[in-house]
Amino acid sequence: MLNNINFKIVLFLLFGFTITGCTNLDEEVFSEITEDSFVPAEEDIVALSASAYTPLRYIMGWQGLFDLQEESADIFVTPTRPNGWDDGGVYKRMHFHTWNETQWQPRNTWITCFNGINNINRVISQLESGDLPVSAEQANAVIAEMRGVRALYYSILLDTHGNVPILEDFSDEIPQQRSRQEVYDFVVSELNSVIPELTETVDQSTYGRLTKWGAYQLLARVYLNAEVYTGTAQWEKSLEASNQIINSGKYSLDPNYSNIFTTENQNSPEIVFAVPYDYIYATEWSQHMKMLLPSHRDVFNMQAQPWGGSSANPQFIDSYEEGDLRLENTWLMGDQLDADTGEVLFTLINEIPSIYESDATDGFRCKKYNIEAGATGSLSNDFPYFRYTDVLMMKAEALLRTGNSAEAAEIVSEVRGRSFDNPEEATVTGEELEGDTTWEYGTLDENGNIEDPGDQSPVEYGRFLDELGWEFAAESRRRTDLIRFGVYQTKNWFNHVPQGDHTTLFPIGLEELNTNTNLQQNPGY
Repeated sequence: MLNNINFKIVLFLLFGFTITGCTNLDEEVFSEITEDSFVPAEEDIVALSASAYTPLRYIMGWQGLFDLQEESADIFVTPTRPNGWDDGGVYKRMHFHTWNETQWQPRNTWITCFNGINNINRVISQLESGDLPVSAEQANAVIAEMRGVRALYYSILLDTHGNVPILEDFSDEIPQQRSRQEVYDFVVSELNSVIPELTETVDQSTYGRLTKWGAYQLLARVYLNAEVYTGTAQWEKSLEASNQIINSGKYSLDPNYSNIFTTENQNSPEIVFAVPYDYIYATEWSQHMKMLLPSHRDVFNMQAQPWGGSSANPQFIDSYEEGDLRLENTWLMGDQLDADTGEVLFTLINEIPSIYESDATDGFRCKKYNIEAGATGSLSNDFPYFRYTDVLMMKAEALLRTGNSAEAAEIVSEVRGRSFDNPEEATVTGEELEGDTTWEYGTLDENGNIEDPGDQSPVEYGRFLDELGWEFAAESRRRTDLIRFGVYQTKNWFNHVPQGDHTTLFPIGLEELNTNTNLQQNPGY
């Protein structure tokens, strides 16, 4: 949350204030900094990076990256409700994997990422031109940071669309499409190039910015998915990048799981890179409005009335182990009480008859991100894009896949430890992690029973995939994990049946194809 006026650098990154005016909240707010609106003094150079970061706030916005990653996966479902939510079939297409080249969630990701990339290229051009009054040392530091953030945007596109143009210059030239392999190579090369130049400082001055450790985590994540992206696994390289962060000693597990996602989460010891939000100045966070029922306004004493759409797939809820506190820390369940009177307003049940028809109270609702009293249509919780638990779990997965299941189990048990009151229940073995998923996959009938089991072949390391689901539910990543484990394109869940391998990439938007004749549609569309 950005309510601490001493976070000058974060205010810079998000709102475009100058340093000399950052304590004046009556200042006019700009979404980005341009040559016409800002002439920097030497000490103000970091403000130029604002426009690189602001597009990332789309992640938790309307049909942003959260929807792309979660609505197409197996944890969230948005069925038709009494108050609507058919929305022309947009959420059903995401669930069924029958999207097309006009589907907004994939187009929103494409457009937003290239907006960020173009902003970055403009900043780099400004710095390389020598027209700005900054030292070469400062210019080089900001350019390295900008290249790292550009690699972050390309890592998203690498994952979602694969075959995209690579833009390194701020120009009007019509870009050429590149292969997924070339995009992967570009991301890896850029990160390895800039990591030595990025700051190692972890404090308020670097909060919300990509540091050396954030770049290492991005590199580890790209390597973790390398086999999907290129056909060649890079488990050892992912392990090496993860160890760089672990050995730095800069981060630790937050002893309280919920603290990572609370409104004032900027001091959590495990946030490596956050996308800051604020309910007044950075208002794109709207996912809570989509998840909560209208009557939750009285449960949380909210100033806004939620819309009541998304809920948890009952199959996922049923997969939690007894004693796992992440269940109650992530989901609203059962009786929902009036905040003032304690009266039971309604009861949430773990049942959804069909994606085509459901009652308002069908399905548990996400509460992972704290809803503070007086919440509006936008939250101030910062989104933990990279957190230390993911570093540990990437290391565990790399170890598991390279034959060291015992050490992997030790790491997973450590992560589980804060979410179980009984230490014995938190402990898992390497043999368990190597085993099949505990999920009961298959499409459901209106009574919640398996109607079509679909492919029931074992999922390699499926039990580890379960751990990723329980730990990282609602963190805009489930689709990527499912693809890596071969579940996304093979398994049935809720009302979904697989549509083929081509769905692991989204189609390039029709408007983008029409405006750039160098682009070819992804296979299968």
